Formats: sequence, C-alpha cells, structure tokens
Amino acid sequence: MRDAFREWGHQADVYALDVDADLRGDGLLYADFRAAGPGHVVILHYALPSPLTAALLAHPGRRVLLHHNITPPSFFAGYDEEMVRICSLGAREWRTLRGAVDLALGDSDFNRRELEEAGFPRTGTLPILMDFARYRERPDPVSRRLWADGRTNLLFVGRLAPNKRQDDLVRLAAYWRRFIGHDVRLLLVGKHPRNTAYFDVLQALAYEHGFTPWDVVFAGHVSHHELLAAYATAHVFVSLSEHEGFGVPLVEAMLMRVPILAYRATAVADTLGEAGVQFADKTLAVMAEAAAALARPGPAREGVLRGQDERLRRFEPSAVRARLREYVESL
Repeated sequence: MRDAFREWGHQADVYALDVDADLRGDGLLYADFRAAGPGHVVILHYALPSPLTAALLAHPGRRVLLHHNITPPSFFAGYDEEMVRICSLGAREWRTLRGAVDLALGDSDFNRRELEEAGFPRTGTLPILMDFARYRERPDPVSRRLWADGRTNLLFVGRLAPNKRQDDLVRLAAYWRRFIGHDVRLLLVGKHPRNTAYFDVLQALAYEHGFTPWDVVFAGHVSHHELLAAYATAHVFVSLSEHEGFGVPLVEAMLMRVPILAYRATAVADTLGEAGVQFADKTLAVMAEAAAALARPGPAREGVLRGQDERLRRFEPSAVRARLREYVESL
C-alpha cells in the first residue's frame, strides 16, 4: 500500500510499535512518528488494542480504519488467559472509533459486515494487497528436498492458536493414516505461541495418535523461501480454522496452485468465494476422503485448481490497487 501511494505522488510511510529485524529500514518505529497535520490521512490497521488507537483519535486530519478483526476471546479460554484479556479489550476498543473515522474498511466482506453492524456509517471492503511477484521466487532448495520425499503432504499455514484448530488437523491426519494410507504427513507452518499450553496439547495429541515428529511437523516460523518450499511440496492445503478475518494463506495456496479444502467459517467463505472444496459441517472423515481425492492427479484436482485460478483474479495487485485508489480519492 505504501509503495502504491508513493507511485501516485504521495508521501507515505508505515509506522509500527515494533519492527522485526528483517523489516528495519522499511517499516519505521512509531516512537519516531511526527504528528500528522490536518491535511494528512492516517490509516490504522487494527488487529490488536494498542496506543495507536488513541493516536488515531487525536489526529486532526482524515482518519481511516482498516479492520483486520479480533479473534473471539472464548477460543483462548483454558489456554491463555492473557490473550483472553487482550482480545476482550481489543473487541471493545475498535468500536470506540465509531463516528470518529471518515472511512472504515474491512479486508474481507465478513469484516466489513462487522463494521456495519457496529454502526460505522461509511464502510467498504479492501482485500489485503499482496505482492504476487514474491511467490514466483525460487523455493528454498533444502526444505523442498526435505519435504518432497514421496509422502502426501497436507499443509496448513497459520500461527498455532486454538481458533486455527490445528488439533482437528491432527485428527484428520490420524483418520487418513488409519483408513486411507500410511504415507501422510501433516506440515504445520506458523509461529508458535508465547504461552505453550495449546502447543503442548497439540504435541500430546499427535503422540496419542502414534505420530512421530516427522509425521506431524511443527515447522514454526519460517523464511519466505522456506514457505514457498512448503507450498511447492504440498499436495493439499487444508484449513479447519473456525475464525479468520481474511486468510492470507488461502490466497497464497491459490497463487502456488495447491488445491484447497476448507471449513467454510467466518471470512473463509468471502476469501474463497466458490473456489476450493468447502464444507459447512466439520465431519473429519468426509473431509479427509475429499482431501485424498484432491491429492491425486486427475479431473477433480484440475477442476478445483481452475476454479481457484479464476477466484485469484479478485486479489490481483492491480485490482486491489484500483480499489485502494478509489477509496483514497473519495476522502
């Protein structure tokens, strides 16, 4: 988004409370932010409560909220009480911006509807603007060779969190190994939680089903090129998540031409449209059998991939940039 603004002749920067080491010099620290004037537009990407909410309210110029959604705190109950507190606070805090912003955007129709239901007078949908060119880069060769060992790889990408339901993915893989074939591997790519309670449950569940660390791989946070290797070696992308605000990995899987099987919950339906194979009911045996059909070369797999190719057009950078420009020019 910043690059698009700059190409259109605007001065634009991205500020954050913390900046990861590999983004320093690209993202800037909010501590170095100079107060914006009445002629400036400030866009707040909201995903957690923070001092940036108060800063937006204090801004004398035009204000835009980009709502990425808050995970319902009930998902963390029994696992991480601090996240229960943070998500509860976050769910209240974004609503304080009602009536205080010139435009409220959701990155999915699901999030836009939540804004509308909360009483924001002017809303719209702006999908996450992704750089498709990055997904044409060369996958990490070591990771690719490691995971391309003849097994059927079921991939999910997302932080280890109760709402992502990696526990159901382990159960699906257990059904697969018992009734479909012993060659299955579940590859879970995503950051491990600060509180290890849910991770401990996942490891115990995998052990109870007789899986080794090579059967259920907790890859953790990986580099971009390692991520590309995970997609390149995946036979099916499986999402059993019960809460998504958008679902970037769904778009990534479409980009990398990995057939998707997903539980049709929250924003998943908005992101996929009619693409992939989606289930309204989470019956793991049925979903596992469907995933097995997608993993095999043939008309079913090719038909799903064609549908995903068509859906991907909605998220083409040029299309999203055009919508972004329309919103900016309307302020």
